[in-house]
Amino acid sequence: MRKLLTVVIAIMLVFALSGCESNIENVVAANEEITGEEVEPEEKLSIITSLYPQYDFTRSIVGDKADVILILPPGVESHSFEPTPQDMVMLQNSDLFLYTGKEMEPWAYRLTGSINATIVDLSEGIELMDLDAHEDEDEHDDELMDPHIWTDPNLAIVMVDNILSSLKEIDEKNAEYYEENANTLKKALMDLDLEIRETLSKTTSKTILSGGHFAFGYFVERYGLEHMSPYEGFSPDAEPTPRRIAALIETIKETDARAIFYEELIDPKVSRVISEETGIEMLLLHGAHNVTKEEFEAGKSYITFMKENLERLKIGLGYDE
Repeated sequence: MRKLLTVVIAIMLVFALSGCESNIENVVAANEEITGEEVEPEEKLSIITSLYPQYDFTRSIVGDKADVILILPPGVESHSFEPTPQDMVMLQNSDLFLYTGKEMEPWAYRLTGSINATIVDLSEGIELMDLDAHEDEDEHDDELMDPHIWTDPNLAIVMVDNILSSLKEIDEKNAEYYEENANTLKKALMDLDLEIRETLSKTTSKTILSGGHFAFGYFVERYGLEHMSPYEGFSPDAEPTPRRIAALIETIKETDARAIFYEELIDPKVSRVISEETGIEMLLLHGAHNVTKEEFEAGKSYITFMKENLERLKIGLGYDE
């Protein structure tokens, strides 16, 4: 008890002598001088994430207890990403690597067993949707699953739980801190779900018209919507079929469609052509796979992106208050 009291007094004296400003080096030195023990600064966990949603969720949970890195450089399209040798070194030296699943990041799945970090597939516990659920029956592909689970806030909560479980396993001493932050985040995601339900219940249209690779399959499934897109699959190199473009243009001309949506970080050439042909507005539907440099530096959150999407959906689907 006397030793502890002496340490506390020494720390208070250090603060006083430094003008009441925090000086960690002096505190550590004072403690070492009194106790004779070396005090090592606590080393933070190193966590690598593959996409922006898990980067955002993880930094919300860990706070200042870990360093969280997004492996995707800002502005890079996620579907075509492959790690560089420098990325591999970073992954090898990390404590935890979080990725969405083998359908979204096959390169990450291939790393299983080849790096020292704990690797966690955040789609665990989620039943993936066959892309055929969104496509025409004559274009069936048994192997193609939709990986964009985070576009449904309810599945984002499952991802948060998976992140939390992995953190508690590798860092037990901070488990209570992580759990408290995760619960706060899950409450925000539940509130987002309620806001989406309430808003979409008041739209005159229930069909999202997209000129891009549609990443919101789980979103439309959850909220009772439909969608049309001229693309099959999610490869950035895929080309839309002429039949589908023609069908989408015809649908727009025959209905009271108000907007054609496009995706982030890809030239919206198809949406632009359709907008010019039909005269309807182009609106961004941000899938949050990755972000621009400006968005990254601003620290925009997944929830912010989804709320902005909801405001654009109100325009495109016709919101009736």
